[in-house]
Amino acid sequence: MSGSRTHLVLIPSYNPGEKVFETVRAARAQWAPVWVIVDGSTDGTGERLARLAADDRDLEVLLQRRNRGKGAALLTGFTEALARGYTHALTLDSDGQHPSECIPAFMHASLERPEAMVLGVPRFDASAPRIRVLGRRISNGWAQLETLGAGIEDSLFGFRVYPLAPLVAEMLKRRGMRRFDFDVEAAVRLSWRGVPALNRPAPVRYFTPSEGGVSHFRYGRDNALLTAMHVRLFCGFLARLPRLIARRRAAR
Repeated sequence: MSGSRTHLVLIPSYNPGEKVFETVRAARAQWAPVWVIVDGSTDGTGERLARLAADDRDLEVLLQRRNRGKGAALLTGFTEALARGYTHALTLDSDGQHPSECIPAFMHASLERPEAMVLGVPRFDASAPRIRVLGRRISNGWAQLETLGAGIEDSLFGFRVYPLAPLVAEMLKRRGMRRFDFDVEAAVRLSWRGVPALNRPAPVRYFTPSEGGVSHFRYGRDNALLTAMHVRLFCGFLARLPRLIARRRAAR
């Protein structure tokens, strides 16, 4: 197991079912510290995670009484981590889809390039719903346009390492980035700030309900949220276009 005083793992969790315990144990086998942000869960997992943390000094549980969304839960973790001297955080979903075994490689890539964000690029197996795979291609195309091809290979995959200072500064400036829109907008807005993207492949698996899989994605609601977000980002892209073109020319 690896550990760090600058890099930690953050796991947002909302009514995740039993998979969260497997996820947390797998993450702890790879890294220390690991924090879980319980985002107003009502399934009893928050209390059970707190009991688990009582016996593990490298596991911490932050309890939010009200569900506010993935981005809001992560912002709670980000700001607390910054206050305690951490500089980077790897985000890991609680549903077991993300590859805990890749945590050390992603963290070490970040330690070598602390100015960058390390973005996971999913490698899907047969368990991936086809509509989800096709939908992310659309989002990826928009993210490439909105950043003028700055190198974001996947805009939606939440297995990432972020530099905390620029990300928190960006989030505190706006009301968005608080729910399912967080992953895309975080990558795009950090790119606008000049944070480079390092892309690393990572396997992903979707679990069926019979396997303990829990999904809070709602196609209508969340696709509407993503559409509104991309409209907002595209307007921001147009305003920044001269600066992005100048940056691209200077990098050549």
